[in-house]
Amino acid sequence: MDHVSDETAGDPIGMSDTELSQAPTVFRDDAFAGQVALISGAAGGLGRATAWLLGRLGARLVLVGRDQDRLDALARLLSPHGIDALPRAVDIRDTAAVQQLFTEIGERYGRLDALINSAGGQFPQEAIDFSEKGWNAVINTNLNGTWFMMQAAARFWRDRDLPGTIVNIVVVTRHGLYGVAHTVAARAGVVALSQNLAVEWAPLGIRINCIAPGAIETEGWKVYSAEARALYHRSNPMMRNGSPWEVAEACAYLASPASAYVTGEVMHVAGGGQHWGETWTIGKPDYFKE
Repeated sequence: MDHVSDETAGDPIGMSDTELSQAPTVFRDDAFAGQVALISGAAGGLGRATAWLLGRLGARLVLVGRDQDRLDALARLLSPHGIDALPRAVDIRDTAAVQQLFTEIGERYGRLDALINSAGGQFPQEAIDFSEKGWNAVINTNLNGTWFMMQAAARFWRDRDLPGTIVNIVVVTRHGLYGVAHTVAARAGVVALSQNLAVEWAPLGIRINCIAPGAIETEGWKVYSAEARALYHRSNPMMRNGSPWEVAEACAYLASPASAYVTGEVMHVAGGGQHWGETWTIGKPDYFKE
């Protein structure tokens, strides 16, 4: 879900870079000092908030996305705050490009502490009208791309006898998210994969967890109709939308030693939406209206 930076934003949905640079946090300033964090989808709303938070907490960042210009712009915004950020445009669906990225990380830093997989994309449409191309585009990015990054990170840690942690951003798959069946399918695959590999890779000292955001206000909301967005706050019993910062703080927890005994879990940052509520990204059909 993309976020437009202060340099280009007119009236952005979500949080501006200025807000992200000043938002209060429960973590101490040096919580990630000396660590290296790789964030995919770093220029987007959730990835961008996570980059700001981990950077402010002392981590050196590797910013990954599709648009080098946007990544460079983010790195320039982070720099005056003392945040070391390496921007790299990488197609996470390309295994050779992913491997090249991890080779560079090894040569440059010699370590990697956390991988935050925030890259992804989808479009609202009735599933019956999906084209083969549209379906494959979402599956290849959200499932395959996430897997390629996970596998490359695991090999990086195994070959260097280092521990590591992976946080995968998914969606609330159990209840009530409609109009984006392709991403629900892909993200459900990521959840199952994460739970399986949390066991398989435990002997390597690798922890894997997922965060399932609910209705979080980001720039990516612009692809959804105003009618649909107007009801998003009713997707959860707290009756409000969430912020990217709330997801970022969950990422920081799962990437930190505070969660050292947590693996294979799905943390819902959704106001309880996984238990009650529904989100119709394409507008609720008359059939279901009272």
